[in-house]
Amino acid sequence: MSDGPLGRRAFVLVIDACGVGALPDAARYGDEGTNTLAHVAEAVGGLQLPTLESLGLGSILPLRGVAAANDPAIHGRLRPLGAGKDSISGHWELMGVSLAQPLPTFPQGFPPEVLARLVDAMGHDVICSRPDNGLAAIEEFGAEHVRTGALILYTSQDSVLQLAAHVGRVPVDELYRACEAARAAMTGECAVGRVIARPFTGEEGAFVRTEGRRDCALSPPSRSYLEELCDAGVAVHGVGKIDDLFAGVGVGESHPGATNARALDSVEELLVELECGLVMANLIETDQVYGHRKDVRGFAGALVEIDARVGRMLDEMRKGDLLVVTADHGVDPAHPGTDHTREYAPLLAVTGEMLARRRSGATGGMGGFRHDGALADVGASVLRWLAGREAQERSRADGLPGDAFVS
Repeated sequence: MSDGPLGRRAFVLVIDACGVGALPDAARYGDEGTNTLAHVAEAVGGLQLPTLESLGLGSILPLRGVAAANDPAIHGRLRPLGAGKDSISGHWELMGVSLAQPLPTFPQGFPPEVLARLVDAMGHDVICSRPDNGLAAIEEFGAEHVRTGALILYTSQDSVLQLAAHVGRVPVDELYRACEAARAAMTGECAVGRVIARPFTGEEGAFVRTEGRRDCALSPPSRSYLEELCDAGVAVHGVGKIDDLFAGVGVGESHPGATNARALDSVEELLVELECGLVMANLIETDQVYGHRKDVRGFAGALVEIDARVGRMLDEMRKGDLLVVTADHGVDPAHPGTDHTREYAPLLAVTGEMLARRRSGATGGMGGFRHDGALADVGASVLRWLAGREAQERSRADGLPGDAFVS
């Protein structure tokens, strides 16, 4: 892989489930009136996010504790062009892949014929077999699993099939094999977006998940901007579950990111070491650890840590760098239930040159502006920034969307 035609770098941080207001079609999903970030801010009495505030977070929407910026970077709200409200559809949209129809869900649980197919494919019996919160499923069925060896199978209102197993009863490699077999079996109308391995450890009454989560995702159904970048000779690095979400398609190298701290460590390491290319990172804890549990203080605390890390990144950015902070969907704590919500994603984008203008006191400051558009504008902007061009004509003919907000 070459360094790409322009020798630049781009860093895309996806704060999982950090939505900023209900989309126009949110009512179709039962999500009218949702606003994850605003409701978290209200619930904790205001957010203190000085770095993101300085980039324009409070200029995107009214947000308790976060003022509008006097000299914002590029800021706005992004919307999906296709269906869905989960991590796979959101991340695909960021890189130009839209779904005409939502991926299949099983809100009543998997039907008997599907369960029989799964058991036959995996060679393991299953228990639970219903929509459930992952931690609750492990607490309720963990002891039975340890006694019998049957895998704990559950789903949600998202297009997922999750399989949990105690590492002392079913080795992690065997759980991964079972998930791969389940992935192969879930085809056609049953082709869920992700089959997720959820290893756990501990004793009854104190079971805890390990960091060995693995997502077996569908391959994107159409060409993405990640593939465009690869074809342009640009190195693509995925941090956390990025490689899993894209089924490896268009991701050259994968780096650890099972927790926010580890993901941000990986990004900072690449910020020092990488000469050129894209780094796309998923920051999972606002969704997995805090969002689904409606832990607003935990959510706010995760944002504070992200804010501090972004501040450090800004100090290390080079002139040819682009940093984008965004999200994939919402998980509004004020909304009934614990599932994802159909929301806009925030956009904050800044280049090293913009930061240099701010530091020099140049007239006009950074020169930021408001940009409201499609999630795919992130992928289009990264391609223009790193490769100096739009998507290939063949991709445009296939409908690869997006309008760049940088040049």
